Amino acid sequence: MNQKEKMISITIALITIVILILFGFDNHFKDHSKTVYQVYLDGQKLGLIIDQNELLELINEEQKDIKNAYKVDKVYPPNGFEIKKYKTYNENITTASDIYNKVKEKGDFTVKGYTITITSPKTEEKEEQIRQIYVLDDQVFKDALEKLILAFVDEEDYRNYINNSQEEITTVGKVIEHMYFEETITIKESNISVNDKIYTDPTELGKFLLFGKEEVKNNYTIQKGDTIASISEANKLNTKEFLIANPRFKSEESLLAIGEEVSIDLISPILTLVEELHIVEDTEQIYEKEEIRDNSKPSNYKEVTQAGVTGIVRTTQEVKMTNGERGQGAVVISTVTLREAVNEITTLGKKAYGYQVDTGKDWGWPTNRPYIITSNFEWRWGQFHNAIDISGTGFGSPIYVAKSGKVVQLNNNCPNNGYYGSWCGMSYGNYIIVEHENNFYTMYAHLTNDLQVSLGDTVNRGQVIGLMGNSGSSTGTHLHFGVSKGLPHQPGSRWISPWSLY
Repeated sequence: MNQKEKMISITIALITIVILILFGFDNHFKDHSKTVYQVYLDGQKLGLIIDQNELLELINEEQKDIKNAYKVDKVYPPNGFEIKKYKTYNENITTASDIYNKVKEKGDFTVKGYTITITSPKTEEKEEQIRQIYVLDDQVFKDALEKLILAFVDEEDYRNYINNSQEEITTVGKVIEHMYFEETITIKESNISVNDKIYTDPTELGKFLLFGKEEVKNNYTIQKGDTIASISEANKLNTKEFLIANPRFKSEESLLAIGEEVSIDLISPILTLVEELHIVEDTEQIYEKEEIRDNSKPSNYKEVTQAGVTGIVRTTQEVKMTNGERGQGAVVISTVTLREAVNEITTLGKKAYGYQVDTGKDWGWPTNRPYIITSNFEWRWGQFHNAIDISGTGFGSPIYVAKSGKVVQLNNNCPNNGYYGSWCGMSYGNYIIVEHENNFYTMYAHLTNDLQVSLGDTVNRGQVIGLMGNSGSSTGTHLHFGVSKGLPHQPGSRWISPWSLY
């Protein structure tokens, strides 16, 4: 064998030895390594275990109280719990029981359920808000959601809407064109911590969605002589708010049982239900009052010589309802006068000191006709609405002063279109306050900033003083018409119902 062949043989032998050595070492390691599972909780290592199923079964078997409380078959580790599989030679193995005790001490266990995420859109007055609700069964949420809807919407109307079986309007009536929530709602299956509030009852969740709190504590026990109207007034609610909070009553005239408990809490819904309605309704138009003099009659003569008759107008409107409350603005599509209003005329005798004739009319109506009253002089969401809201005559339509007087306050610094919650102009937006005789004052609010009068001007009944707008804290084009005895917002003054003037 020559030298070259000898070197080749030596090299082959060396390679063979190395392969055998490596193969032997590898078999040695394979024979002694272990498959283990590293357990983590919130990113922290809890230890190594041999059997992950043993730990999971231990968690499930030990949490009998949770199973009984939620009537579930299985309990799961806490959120943030993680197991990773490894090969190791580490002899420091922990028992499943030890790891379970650490998990029990550090975390809270979970059950399978659904996370409901409600995202409120960002608006001019508030940032985006995200709220989460937990249920075991998503049907619980769906049933609670329907209970919330039926607090605001008549059940028959709702069923007809979702079944696409609404009847066409022939004379008067309404059709729900669209119904939706302003918020985005997502439902996702997830593991829920038993330390969170988990709803299992649609009625309980429905109350939370309606009142915005876990417990509704303000209840009232009905006494003899109570009516829905009297209970509402005594607890700073209007009757519609009472009916929403107590949906088992269908109208203000519903009978009350002595000893029965009713809720007098103010609702604060988690969700915002919007209904867009097409309404055809007959609306009353008030008559005004005139005084004329008959100089052939004695000075003490006074008689109603023409009875007043309210007008009736059939209006077709597009109306937006938000959580059962009508928007302040009404969009009128068409009107038909069914009966003209007839003014009441009172004939007076001659003046004791002469034969001059009075100017006649007393308090006039502040807007064009036909009009729609979108909110009355009443409690509204915990605060008293100290005026009436008049809409339906259109953005930029004239506003008339109701009685002769003097302009004593005004504001014209707000944008023509505001939003609910705006504090521009003390929330009234652009407004005018007029002083009248006998310490009466009238307020005309939410106007455009194109006021037709200046501070200190003397104005005559029926004079155009501004234009209907949507400024300040407003949800639609309307006039906020208020009447007070004494200068508004001053000590001793008080708002009175505008209806008392007519």
